[in-house]
Amino acid sequence: MLPTKLTLAHLPTPLFHHAELDRLIGTEVWVKRDDMSAGPEAGNKIRKLEYLLAAAQTQHARVVITCGGVQSNHARATALLARRLGMRPLLLLRTLDGRAPQTTNGNLFLDALAGAEMRFITPAQYQDRDQLMQQAALALSQSSYVIPEGGSNGLGALGYVDAMAEVRVQLDRGQAGGPAPFDAVVHACGSGGTAAGVCIGAALHNVAPVTIAMAVCDDSAYFEIRIRHIMDEAMLELGASQPRAGLRVLDRWKGPAYAVPSEEQARFIVAVARATGLIFDPVYTGKALFGLSQLDPKPKRVLFLHTGGLPGLLADPGPFVELL
Repeated sequence: MLPTKLTLAHLPTPLFHHAELDRLIGTEVWVKRDDMSAGPEAGNKIRKLEYLLAAAQTQHARVVITCGGVQSNHARATALLARRLGMRPLLLLRTLDGRAPQTTNGNLFLDALAGAEMRFITPAQYQDRDQLMQQAALALSQSSYVIPEGGSNGLGALGYVDAMAEVRVQLDRGQAGGPAPFDAVVHACGSGGTAAGVCIGAALHNVAPVTIAMAVCDDSAYFEIRIRHIMDEAMLELGASQPRAGLRVLDRWKGPAYAVPSEEQARFIVAVARATGLIFDPVYTGKALFGLSQLDPKPKRVLFLHTGGLPGLLADPGPFVELL
């Protein structure tokens, strides 16, 4: 019996194609608009949270605990959806010095608007994030449910198994030029759960033979192990072994640092916006799409997952000011 899930996202999200995007990337690209999966909760995390918050409800949790960077898209989506379901969000957020930022903007503003309890921790403390979240849960008098970074575990990954089933229906309806599968699914990778779900779902539903995960932090070796571990967990949730698409993790286009784009990446994001009207962020999607533009050789026909991230972009437009 498959795990219970909630209906939180606005689905199916559309497939978008633009000739100018093909020109900029150098191949045929269809964008899965998961940035349109909801309102302020939008992005790829909501698909995972449909399963994870269902589990929290099953356990009668009153508090939902999760973690992320200070501008975490996942933390913002969790906070807003927890409030929708009558649960209190508690967020462990990483800052450079473990102090609260002087400015509350972007995702952090939405967290505050939702009334989330925010605890700021250092990068060193964040290395022990799972233990810290468990300690926070034990200290609460109310029942709680811990969601890992990015919603990335076997249960959360089922959201992207479902997403690939959704794409298969769209292909069969001719919404991306016909029923033929894509040559690859490409997306940003920050915690591994999306990649794990896509690898299983793309093979199971004949969407693509390979998943290309563009790492925005850590490195290929770390994510190859991490993603395969999450896939193993997902198989246990599914109750049976499933086929897996090939997995390529590329870490060449992370930029100068996490959430910091190179000047070339920033110029590329601006060029895409002006040619197509699509907005990509400099933390995840912009770097992943830039990486796709640099691949040689490129897959001939690509499904690119737009996983959201607009609030984080609006929080720090600095890298783009001189380009506008």
